[in-house]
Amino acid sequence: MHVTLIALASWGIKQAPNPVKATRREKHAMVAQSTNPPEATAIRVLIADDHAMVLEMFEHFLSNLPEFDITTAPDLNVALSIMETAGPFDLVLVDLNMPGMDGVSGLSKVLENNGGRPAALLTSAPSAQVISEILENGSAGVILKTASLKDLANEIRFMAAGGRYIPVELIDHQRLKTRDTTKSPLSGREMEVLALLAEGLPNREIAEGLSLAEATVKMHVKSICTKLDANNRTQAVIVARDMNIM
Repeated sequence: MHVTLIALASWGIKQAPNPVKATRREKHAMVAQSTNPPEATAIRVLIADDHAMVLEMFEHFLSNLPEFDITTAPDLNVALSIMETAGPFDLVLVDLNMPGMDGVSGLSKVLENNGGRPAALLTSAPSAQVISEILENGSAGVILKTASLKDLANEIRFMAAGGRYIPVELIDHQRLKTRDTTKSPLSGREMEVLALLAEGLPNREIAEGLSLAEATVKMHVKSICTKLDANNRTQAVIVARDMNIM
């Protein structure tokens, strides 16, 4: 056998590779390839709201989390158009009061156009009737604009995975029943402060504009946040707009 191999080499004929060794190399390559973790697929979320402040806040926060791919829209019609060309999305969030919604019926349109994937309501002061209607139409639930950003990310993950989420505070039927969104709970001076908050002014400039002490403005801002169940001044403006009191 050894003589035969030498003869083959002398004629310039190459020996065929050892099939056993080739198989071992292939197995080694397969093992090396399998150790590379698969790339995670981003959660695609479409957020539709006519308040630029809301879209900017949510998009800025969520876009910094690598697991989310965020798209925004200023109203329902634009959202439906985006869904037609780029959808379906893992989750669609729509503002209750933006143009084109017509109440909860707008959410139903989104559900119909999202390929069977979840959609939910984005709001800050839903009535008991709204909660009942969205539960009946098969939506993924409600996300409050006043929720902390950390909670927002967890709620989106839960809904995108197929869960249904209703904030605990909305399950309190007495709170929903007694909440009056047609009358402002704020005083006249608080409404003046709120209007300047909506313009993005700091406390010092608000104080100068209303001829008040800066400490007094701070007191009014704290009172506004408390009355509107808001965590900060930005959320207070968002809630006030949703309640149609400004």
